[in-house]
Amino acid sequence: MMGPMAREETRTMTPPTVRSPAAHDAGKPGGAFTRAWTTRLLVLGIVLSALNLRPAITSLGALLEEVRDGLGMSGSVAGLLTSVPPLCFAVFGVMAPRLARRFGAGTVVCAGMAAIATGLLVRPYAGGTAGFLAGSALALMGIAVSNVLMPVIVKHWFPDRVGSMTGLYSMALALGTALAAAVTVPLTATLGGSWQTGLALWSGLAVAAVLPWLPFARGRVTPPGAGEKAAEAATRTQGSAPASTEHARVAAPRLRMSRSRTAWALAVFFGLQATAAYITMGWMAQIFRDAGVPAGTAGLLLAVTMVMGVPLAFVIPRLATRLPHQGPIVLALGVCGLAGYAGLYLAPAAGAWAWAVLLGVANCAFPLALTMVGMRARTGPGVAQLSAFAQSTGYLISIPGPLLVGVLYQHSGGWGVPIALMSALMIPQMVVGFLAGRDRTVEDEAAR
Repeated sequence: MMGPMAREETRTMTPPTVRSPAAHDAGKPGGAFTRAWTTRLLVLGIVLSALNLRPAITSLGALLEEVRDGLGMSGSVAGLLTSVPPLCFAVFGVMAPRLARRFGAGTVVCAGMAAIATGLLVRPYAGGTAGFLAGSALALMGIAVSNVLMPVIVKHWFPDRVGSMTGLYSMALALGTALAAAVTVPLTATLGGSWQTGLALWSGLAVAAVLPWLPFARGRVTPPGAGEKAAEAATRTQGSAPASTEHARVAAPRLRMSRSRTAWALAVFFGLQATAAYITMGWMAQIFRDAGVPAGTAGLLLAVTMVMGVPLAFVIPRLATRLPHQGPIVLALGVCGLAGYAGLYLAPAAGAWAWAVLLGVANCAFPLALTMVGMRARTGPGVAQLSAFAQSTGYLISIPGPLLVGVLYQHSGGWGVPIALMSALMIPQMVVGFLAGRDRTVEDEAAR
């Protein structure tokens, strides 16, 4: 992990907070074992959390026709349903940094996983469209805060491994996305054909994700690497009393992200790639089904699109941290997206597997955007503020897209106009992504 990436990553920050009890553990014989155990537990928590950040959406996409029939939804209402994720991410994501400062990031993520489990279990049986939307909103609230805090957790606890850890959780996120798309339909058939059961079963995965975060939520473990830094701080301040608070605060400037061109470019890039991603997750299986592809195969095609993110989500962040400018990666992903949309328009069934692969590559703009969040700020607090600004603003931008696709589909009677809209949105995504990829930081542009 050394070399060019290390040089790029280590210049960014010192972890913003440390737990004072680590100073006492640093010299103990079992300290190294404790830190290794903590690291493994934290990595497990990150991976399990990432696995839960999309099944609520892609499992619904795979069964959208059955849900529409079961709840009596029109195409426009279904479009509204596919717009709920970015709305919730925008509304609740902006609260994540404040909640993390008050309760700790581990506590917030733990609560987020519990909210996902509860929402996924409740929504199929809530009765009616309103109850389904309410259960979805609860699950998406948990996803929203976890979305924002993942880059912060990585930057805080793994400051010298931002690229590799971002790649790891992005890969797990893509795996969870693909898994839900691929197996929801066959599992539903195996369990009796009830779409309620097919959607509710994903709550079990969220329950598993709660467990690794419980020690962090209780404050009983110390972030990896904090022990050494706390010990160094104790050595520099000999004779000082141990801190009584859970975290030792480090002063950091409050940034006005609205003043930063880089922050705005990253937010718009995030919003446009999220628009493409949620249109894909919500509607692509239906596009294939309307072209004559069987429901099970359509779910597999959506899974192929999502699973492309598994290897690429690990490769792209590592590559991005080695480049001074991430714009060329943005352009390459955009070209793949345009080619995939052209294929969906011209021959959706004949070349279905190729279009699924190309759109899967294009969707890897998401891990790239997350990586750039970590690279466009020098400090942990800066990353937290940029992550909240870029994701919340970006998800607000993405809200109309899936809804508009549903309206256009219903009123045009086909997929030609919606696919043309998707293609048109890819152009500004490439432009702002190129601008966001420039080698600069928001602290230089947004400090008060």
